[in-house]
Amino acid sequence: VQLQAFGGGLVQAGASLRLSCAVSGGTFSSIAMAWFRQAPGKEREFVTTISWSGGSTYYADSVQGRFTISRDNAKNTVYLQMNSLKPEDTAVYYCAAPRGPMGLTSVASRYEYWGQGTEVTVSS
Repeated sequence: VQLQAFGGGLVQAGASLRLSCAVSGGTFSSIAMAWFRQAPGKEREFVTTISWSGGSTYYADSVQGRFTISRDNAKNTVYLQMNSLKPEDTAVYYCAAPRGPMGLTSVASRYEYWGQGTEVTVSS
């Protein structure tokens, strides 16, 4: 299974960005997907996750109401729409996939496959 994340960039506070994560191999439509992020000098942290059907989602408190995760199983792609970006959202964003079907979780160790990361920088 390979994950490729893209869509990051440099934006001003208050702007929006949409990240994408293309998945190849495996059975994308049967597994949950997640986004994590890692800011400079900090540990990787959970952002959001979505169920295999897209019917259930779970967000970190820090992004609730501003970020939206979605997926297109026909395109083997998961998205992260980020609105009202803040300087504290600056980080490298990673998409992640588990080895097989599982419930929604924010625990990084439960995810087997990781994308290479895409950098998001929000200036004040």
